[in-house]
Amino acid sequence: MAGASDTSVISEANLRQFATSLLRAGGFTDDQAEQTAAMLVWANARGADSHGVLRIPRYVEMVELGLINPAATPTRVFGKGAVVVMDAQRAPGAVGMNLAARSAAELARVHGLGWCAVRSITHAGAIGYYAQQVAHTGMIGIAMTASKPLMIYHGSRAEGLSTNPIAIAAPTSDPQRPLLLDMSTAAVAIGKIMAAKDAGRSLPRGWAVDEKGEETTDPRKVKSVLPMAGPKGSGLSLMIEVLASVLVENPLISVALSQDGDPGGNGLVAALDPAAFGNNFIADVDKLRGAIKDLPPAEGFDEVYLPGERGFEESKKRSRDGIPIAQGTLKRLLALAGKLNVPAPGGVG
Repeated sequence: MAGASDTSVISEANLRQFATSLLRAGGFTDDQAEQTAAMLVWANARGADSHGVLRIPRYVEMVELGLINPAATPTRVFGKGAVVVMDAQRAPGAVGMNLAARSAAELARVHGLGWCAVRSITHAGAIGYYAQQVAHTGMIGIAMTASKPLMIYHGSRAEGLSTNPIAIAAPTSDPQRPLLLDMSTAAVAIGKIMAAKDAGRSLPRGWAVDEKGEETTDPRKVKSVLPMAGPKGSGLSLMIEVLASVLVENPLISVALSQDGDPGGNGLVAALDPAAFGNNFIADVDKLRGAIKDLPPAEGFDEVYLPGERGFEESKKRSRDGIPIAQGTLKRLLALAGKLNVPAPGGVG
């Protein structure tokens, strides 16, 4: 673990302002920069530094390479009943997925269920952010994203799937604390490899392989990550590709495996209105939450945690005390800031 000397602490407000300024100077529109910075800092605040501001240099590079289109205007291309398909035109991922979350919730208010698929997005970041938005409306939110091959397909020696994540959020009586599951189908998210590299940490075994297909604990040598739970992670990732990509006529994996280049990404957000099921959903979720919390902790555990609970507690702490940023990450951000003539964040020399 990185010690205090290996990080710099920046207030949440200052970090969000700095992130917004970097993205804007890097080619994002004001609105795109604000939406993306909010998602990134949300992840940092929850301790998911792998999906936080360390991504900014790559996002700016993606604009320079034409992989992110700041001029994109996400457009509805198809729909029927409770389903709508949007084309994001390679807009920043947060912009496309925020639109999907809003659209799904609006459809669910009418139909009881809303399903918004958004194709041609770019990196979406921490997708729990979008599922939580739906939960804030009192509905169940489900979010998934798909992208290019980054993960070994179980039983093969080559990348055959992405790390396609899935998030599910269920509202509780505390609007700010839904049950929130946010997981990658890989043994580890790519961002955690990046975070380990920035922090100078080695990796646990079982996370990744090098270019020879052999396991490595050196984040600098990682070529691909391994699937979560072997065939289970591979199978779940494959089915997310079916739902998020094949279903909307924008297949990614089959294209990437047969052609060169980055095929972009796709996402979807579904919303379920508990009122459509005629039950006392919130109260029953609270009972379930209480029953799990009352389970006796195993040896080595102080308490039993619910999905997302550690993140909410960490967010409360970091919002109060500031967000620690690894020196490697800060060095890259300040180098980018110098290039783009963006002032350093308050509290950082």
